[in-house]
Amino acid sequence: MAKADYIYERDPYLLPFREAIEARHARIISAKEAIAGKKGKISDAVNNHLYYGLHKIYGYWVFREWAPNANRIYVIGDFNGWKKSDEYQMSPIGNGNWELVIPEENIHHGDKFKWFVEWPAGGGERLPAYAFRCVQDVHTKVFCAEVWDPDKPYKWKSKKHIKVDNPLIYEVHIGMSSEEEKISSFDEFRRTVLPHIVDLGYNTIQIMALQEHPYYGSFGYQVSNFFALSSRFGTPESFKQLVDEAHSLGIAIIMDIVHSHAVKNEVEGLSRLDGSYTTYFHEGPKGEHPAWNSRCFDYGKPETRYFLLSNCKYWMEEYRLDGFRFDGVTSMLYFDHGLERDFSGYASYFNNGVDEDAICYLALANMLIKELYKDAITIAEDMSGLAGLAAPIQQGGIGFGYRMSMGIPDMWIKWIKERSDWEWNMGELWHELTNKRADEKTISYAECHDQALVGDKTIIFRLIDKEMYFSMNKESSNVVVDRGIALHKMIRFVTLATAGDGYLCFMGNEFGHPEWIDFPREGNGWSYKYARRQWRLAKADYLRYKGLNDFDAAIIHLFAIQQLLSQPHYCYRADDSDKTLCFTRGNYMFAFNFNPEMSFSDYWTEAPAGKWDTIMSSDRASFGGFDRIDENMSHLTTYQDGKNYLRLYLPSRTVTVLKKVD
Repeated sequence: MAKADYIYERDPYLLPFREAIEARHARIISAKEAIAGKKGKISDAVNNHLYYGLHKIYGYWVFREWAPNANRIYVIGDFNGWKKSDEYQMSPIGNGNWELVIPEENIHHGDKFKWFVEWPAGGGERLPAYAFRCVQDVHTKVFCAEVWDPDKPYKWKSKKHIKVDNPLIYEVHIGMSSEEEKISSFDEFRRTVLPHIVDLGYNTIQIMALQEHPYYGSFGYQVSNFFALSSRFGTPESFKQLVDEAHSLGIAIIMDIVHSHAVKNEVEGLSRLDGSYTTYFHEGPKGEHPAWNSRCFDYGKPETRYFLLSNCKYWMEEYRLDGFRFDGVTSMLYFDHGLERDFSGYASYFNNGVDEDAICYLALANMLIKELYKDAITIAEDMSGLAGLAAPIQQGGIGFGYRMSMGIPDMWIKWIKERSDWEWNMGELWHELTNKRADEKTISYAECHDQALVGDKTIIFRLIDKEMYFSMNKESSNVVVDRGIALHKMIRFVTLATAGDGYLCFMGNEFGHPEWIDFPREGNGWSYKYARRQWRLAKADYLRYKGLNDFDAAIIHLFAIQQLLSQPHYCYRADDSDKTLCFTRGNYMFAFNFNPEMSFSDYWTEAPAGKWDTIMSSDRASFGGFDRIDENMSHLTTYQDGKNYLRLYLPSRTVTVLKKVD
């Protein structure tokens, strides 16, 4: 690789770490060649999911597991009365692998089964590491693996993948997507929520909690069975139908994948699968996550790498996913998991606290995913700002397509909580929203599921608080609600309009869903009251939620249809005394007036010369505003002192959108 191709050539702050970057790159390439050879593909070499687990081959069922610490492994299930027997005992076949071959007629679709693993000085029931279907008994809450061999496998109808250049992401949790107090299903989501997403204009759906997890309240982040689609939400066929229908509508489906840790549960999960603590995980304290009470993978171990890489391939090929959002990347990158650490300098990214094996794994995963589908979306959730995370591998990066702009929601929370409206600094706002590495793509968001969880508050709740219970009727008059509605629209729009390459919204936040998310647990009497979405609020003509929903649809459609995220932005005015921010993106001008009191009747802002038509305003009555903007108005720039200016009417707490037409 020519030196000019490396990321340190574009960022002088990386030059002191040139040797470390080159060594990291060499380590990644060496690991790739160890798997696939010098000219081979990782996607051809990584197929553990086709070997391990349960497979039907030429009239036989074949069970396989890698369990190097085991002395014996029995298959117990519905087909043998859940008893250990010689007939269903696996045989060791070398290198820690175990195998059992059973005639096809002995085992049937829907049969439940487990391993019973014996190891030195112990033994117990376990689920296969490569279990492709797990189900939970409604009474005992115990999980079993399930034989999944339906008579009529799903037949795909739409194209295999959807290409999205600038993701407009609608983040969802299938289980809490129902209006009713229950766990929703893939089928119900497809029938009721997917049309809502289409109406809003989002082009990508990011689905949480797809991997099987014992505790529903973990939001899917305490994974037990990495290859098993969560049976709470339905069958593999029903999920495939959801993906298929989304693809037919031009919507990509990406998965929130958890490779940052694994649940500690031993009966359901990977931990001590064969009695050893280190089968897939680090030894001792290094193998325990102190904050999440979970197990930490040893990414340098070949068997762990193959397990996780095969997991990526399985989800993409079996369910035709269009990519992944990798959760908890910061925890993977650093041995201290980034806990209570201030990442204030680049040295943090290249010292002994960095898990180079984890970096290597993430680069390999990105290579694999892009081999399977060159336009796949890969997003890193990292709060440390690791340089090169979303830069191409050939340039010394780790290869993610995008990184989450995690500082933006933190900024909004801090400003809403700690600053008066007069203290919102426009120059600082522009900097915080647009300060992104030139060599990396980003996903911006004002809030995601994190800000909606119990113990925290969504933007709308922080702005309006208890008044949401009394004054969201259109007939009511309340200055707190008026302020909250106006700022909710402006905050979300300015975040979208300044986004680098993509934007994300968590379901329901587009219309200001009231209250928090609280999954059923002992502390709330196992209630589903706050683990659902009240979609009817966004449809009721007499409530203000509908205006917020319609506004979100308008701005998302604008950016989707005009492909504005692919256009550069340029700031023409960031006036802190007036609290105004005016900038262009392509042929569009966005004029924000954050001033809490003052409207400006003849506001001058520099702009490209020409005729500008008003096309939208957040103050539109149908968006919950006061109709102070004439959206039929056109403006001609005025030339003065060598510059061109627009003269606009900017009411307090509004944003006006204009398009250059001549």
